[in-house]
Amino acid sequence: MRKLKKLLGMLYVQVLLAVAAGIALGALYPTLAVDLKPFGDGFVKLIKMVFAPVIFATIVVGIARLENMKELGRVGLRALIYFEVLSTFALGIGLLVVNLVGPGVGMNVDPHTLDSRSIANYTSQVKHDTFSGFILQLIPSSIVDALAKNDILQILVFAVMLGVALARMGKKAEIVINVFDSFSHAMFSIVRMIMRVAPLAAFGAMAFTVGKYGFGSIISLAKLMATMYLTCFLFVFIVLGGIARLSGFSLWKFLKYLKEEIFTVLGTSSSESVVPQVMNKLERVGCSRSVVGLVVPSGLTFNPDGQCIYYTMAAIFIAQATNTPLTLMDQVVVLGVLMLTSKGSAGVTGSGFITLAATLASLGKIPVEGMVLLLGVDRFMSEARAITNTIGNAVGTMAIAKWVGAVDIQRAREVMDGSAAPMVTEEPTLVPAFASVTGDDGGRAPLASPAAA
Repeated sequence: MRKLKKLLGMLYVQVLLAVAAGIALGALYPTLAVDLKPFGDGFVKLIKMVFAPVIFATIVVGIARLENMKELGRVGLRALIYFEVLSTFALGIGLLVVNLVGPGVGMNVDPHTLDSRSIANYTSQVKHDTFSGFILQLIPSSIVDALAKNDILQILVFAVMLGVALARMGKKAEIVINVFDSFSHAMFSIVRMIMRVAPLAAFGAMAFTVGKYGFGSIISLAKLMATMYLTCFLFVFIVLGGIARLSGFSLWKFLKYLKEEIFTVLGTSSSESVVPQVMNKLERVGCSRSVVGLVVPSGLTFNPDGQCIYYTMAAIFIAQATNTPLTLMDQVVVLGVLMLTSKGSAGVTGSGFITLAATLASLGKIPVEGMVLLLGVDRFMSEARAITNTIGNAVGTMAIAKWVGAVDIQRAREVMDGSAAPMVTEEPTLVPAFASVTGDDGGRAPLASPAAA
């Protein structure tokens, strides 16, 4: 009985039970289940409430405590290289699997008979920005505006600049840095309070999904869903598993370490809903705060592995279903366009549909109206996308930290095994790449160990 009580007291178990209960309620009482949508929406809004402050404070403190500013550029460059390689690989594996399985083959849908009014809300938001326009969009008109809109890239730009400025000020900036540090701890405390209602949120969100769309409406598109889930599964355990092995840690143990966050994403279908918690756990496992603060937020935009798999699969599925002939070169062009359009859509409502609409519109060959076919199952595939995004971003942070020498892998293994001893300091290890951090006495202290687990 005591073991059962302890098990039921674990957050991930509560979330998993809530997901199961939500599915049952949605199937048995769909009308009631649809009315529970505010539970999931409210939870995501609560997380987004602290999302920008957590990222902003974490980046500022992490960079401000760097001694060698050259390492900031080194981390950023390697992160961008990693993001581009992995997101391109995700696009490629999605393209390969959808061609092998052919989930849309045989549907014989006439695109002229499709009612495109249901996707008008997404296609109306399609933009064809130039590269210079994208660069200018990175600069916030004001930091208040960027924080209010939760614009990740704009927050990232200003936070990096402020962190560099504080680092160059030296001891004069210690008071400000300590204020930001205390502020970030307060934000994480709020996150812990919010996480107490995660099971309720998962219950409401899953009940709404099943109650709204039902199982019967997705039978005809089950092949696409199954293909999407299979592809994400293979990507996580083969591609990300290989990266984890090369980085010196076990993917399976890492996933067990992040199980609460993964089940929360499963229930809410939002990778943003666990970003603060993932950042905190990555610090606890031994990653440098500066690397975590820089890589995780930028990874949301530049490394959406699950989204990338979805984009190529959805585009080719529409072509297959509408009997639109595509040559090998056409598919390479689709891949190339998605390498650009898949970036920069984080935080936008319906960003997957908007990005897909932009891609199809720019190609002019695959009918945009075919996106109507995805409406019934898009919500069910969003769980796979969100979970893959979350795992990919976390593994990527560990890999980049290992690449630049800013993680204690031995310590990380001990934390994942549950055998790590309590640590004296809250600052993560920054080995050769980052030589030291500011000590409690205001001077420069050598690094000792990663954050307490």
